Amino acid sequence: MASSRTFTGLLAATAVGVYLLVIAGATASITDAVAACTTWPLCEGPVTLADLDLQIARAHRLVAAVVGVLALATVGLSVRVAERRRVTAALAAGVALYPAQIALGAFVATTGGAGHLPAAHLAAGMAIFGAFVVALAWHLEHETGSTDETVVSDPSPAPMPDDGADDAPTPSLSTRERAVATAFAYFRLTKPRLMWLLCLVAAAGMALKAGPSLTVRTILLTMGGGVLAIGASGTFNHVLERDIDKRMDRTSDRPIATHEIPVRNAVAFGLTLAVAALALFWQVNLLAALLGLTAILFYSVVYTLLLKPNTVQNTVIGGAAGALPALIGWAAVEGTIDLPGLVLAAVIFLWTPAHFYNLALAYRDDYEAGGFPMMPVVRGETETRKHIVYYLGATLVAAVALAALTSLGWLYALTSTALGAVFLWAVVRLHREQTEAAAFRAFHASNAYLGLLLVAIVVDALAL
Repeated sequence: MASSRTFTGLLAATAVGVYLLVIAGATASITDAVAACTTWPLCEGPVTLADLDLQIARAHRLVAAVVGVLALATVGLSVRVAERRRVTAALAAGVALYPAQIALGAFVATTGGAGHLPAAHLAAGMAIFGAFVVALAWHLEHETGSTDETVVSDPSPAPMPDDGADDAPTPSLSTRERAVATAFAYFRLTKPRLMWLLCLVAAAGMALKAGPSLTVRTILLTMGGGVLAIGASGTFNHVLERDIDKRMDRTSDRPIATHEIPVRNAVAFGLTLAVAALALFWQVNLLAALLGLTAILFYSVVYTLLLKPNTVQNTVIGGAAGALPALIGWAAVEGTIDLPGLVLAAVIFLWTPAHFYNLALAYRDDYEAGGFPMMPVVRGETETRKHIVYYLGATLVAAVALAALTSLGWLYALTSTALGAVFLWAVVRLHREQTEAAAFRAFHASNAYLGLLLVAIVVDALAL
């Protein structure tokens, strides 16, 4: 067991090291450093801080050598601990690509990054990272997984609880207390916990597209429309799931489920928010308004009514709801969507399962009671934990692609690497502990990763 834990730690550390190399190589800082060091394997010149680009290039090559040693040690240890063949095969494939990666790096350095060499160099690095992530997922599945889990092929909703809500006595409140309670109930309908992150997504899209030329008018209209659109979507979700909410502990106290707000009032409130959101988006441009309408309809109808109760892939496909704010923010600047904007949306889309599957694990019994075919209910917890690793790796690869397509620099690269490592650490602990607390720890780590990554994008695009 001790040797297995050592192997897990070494494998995870190597994956993080490879990722640091890949995302650093994709940033503008390394691109500038290529021109400063045109010799290989060593960079000629004095070891001083006077030429920062030269020192960055040296550090990059030093880290590459260290990570190469770690990769070889990981393969060697996998053989020593008699790791499963597919794990060793994935590691061997990653290590086999390393010489090609080194050769491409040498050509990029000596030719100044001409032609398609930088892209090939980056692609090889992504493939190596992917191999180590897949190996880690398979290793953790074998080491911590269970073959006797209870899965439900077709979860059915639990019987409606007879809580006597309609007959319960209403506490005596003053007029002011009733007004405050009602206002807070409407506020809860808007799902305010989602707003901060989705608004950050839109802000990152605007900042990355416009840079320092971003106007206050665009920010206020887009963010205002975003807040109202999120509120409308959340309200419609409350309305459509009001009966299911009563069956689940975590949602049984929602305002419509407890009859605190009448359904028709909630519908009118949601429609008012939606119209107001579209009016603000319309002041930005037509594309932003169309994307805003799409976001409201997708979350309220496609996700809530079609995906969530009917397919185990609801979380994956439903990630589009969280990705749309990135496109709205991008489109708000000039009324167009470019490839970097789509890649930013892809980061959010791929992050969503790695994020939400942790919550699905923590509330597995609740989702089963609600009749939702969530991954832990239908496929089991072992499969769900493995897919968290897969989607975490895919998120990090998409973050590299975003760096390669934009001028994002070291702040972005270091944030993605450091917080990605914390997220990965939390996921490894989730595999080992398999508790509700571990699932929430990984859930919060995922929030921290994306939240701080988006802040880094905004700061990098606007100030650096």
